[in-house]
Amino acid sequence: MSQVSKILFITLTASLLLNGCSSKDNKMDHSSEQMAYNIAQKYLRGSNWEAASEALEILEENYPFGSYAEQSQLELVYAYYRAEEHELAIASADRFIRLHPQHRNVDYAYYMRGVSAFKNDTAFYSVLPTDITKRDAGTARESFDYFAQLLDRYPDSVYAVDAQKRMIYLRNMLARYEIHVANYYFKRGAYLAAANRGRYVVENFQQTPAVPDGLAVMAQAYHMLDMEELSNSAAKVLVANFPEHPALKNGDFNYRFGRDESISWVTIATLGLFKKQPYTNFDTREIYNTFYREDLDVTPPG
Repeated sequence: MSQVSKILFITLTASLLLNGCSSKDNKMDHSSEQMAYNIAQKYLRGSNWEAASEALEILEENYPFGSYAEQSQLELVYAYYRAEEHELAIASADRFIRLHPQHRNVDYAYYMRGVSAFKNDTAFYSVLPTDITKRDAGTARESFDYFAQLLDRYPDSVYAVDAQKRMIYLRNMLARYEIHVANYYFKRGAYLAAANRGRYVVENFQQTPAVPDGLAVMAQAYHMLDMEELSNSAAKVLVANFPEHPALKNGDFNYRFGRDESISWVTIATLGLFKKQPYTNFDTREIYNTFYREDLDVTPPG
C-alpha cells in the first residue's frame, strides 16, 4: 500500500468508525469526504502529481456522488496530465464528458482531452533529436479533432483561442508530415507518389508553411516524370507566390535541385530498395514556419 493510500485509508477508516457511533451519518460522511479532498488538494498544491492522482482516484472511488465528485474528476484529468499520464488524462476527460455533458465546466474536459493528446505527441520527443513531423501523424490528427469538437460545441469558451492556436500548429505539422513522405518517395524514386503528396498539401493545407514545398515537390516530381506542363505550372505558382524558395534560381525553378541524372531503371522499378540514389529533400521550415508557444494556464476551473 502506498503512502497516499495509507493516509487516506486511516482517514476513511476513522470516519467510518465515527459514522457507526453517530446519529448524524450524513454530516460525518461529508466531513470525511472533506478530509480526503483536502489531502488531494495538498498534493496538488505541492505539485506531487502522482500522489494527487492517487488521492483523487481514492476520493472518486469512495465518494462517486459526493459534494466534490465533479470537481475532483476535473482535477484528476489535470493531475494525470501534469504527471504525463496523457492516455489516462484523455480517458478521464472522456468519462467526465459522458457523465456530465451539461456541466458548466465541461468545455475544460474537451480542452484537456485535446491538450493531452497534443502533449502525448510532442512531450517525450521534445527532448530527443527526433523530428516529430517525421513520425506517424495519427496522434496529431486525434488532437486536432478533439480541439475541433471543443470549438464546434463551445465557440465562446475561454479555451477557444488557445485551441485555435494549437490547431494551427497541428495543421502545419500534418502538412509537413506529407512533405516528409514526399521526400521519402523521392529517395525511393517513386516520383508520381511524391507528386501526389505535394499536390495533396497544396490542395488540402492552404495557408500552411508547407505549401511552398508542396509546389516545389510537384514541380520537381513532374519534371522527373517528363510531365513538363504540370511541372511548369507548379513552378510558375511557386515563383509568383514564394520567390524566396531555395529551389528557385534567378527567378526560375532549378530542376537540377538535388536530382541525380544517372538514376537507373532498377531504382525506379524497385522504389529504391536495392540501389539508393541522392534525392531531392524539400524542407523550408526555417524560412516559413512559426511555432506554437503555450501561454494559457490549464489548471481546472473551480
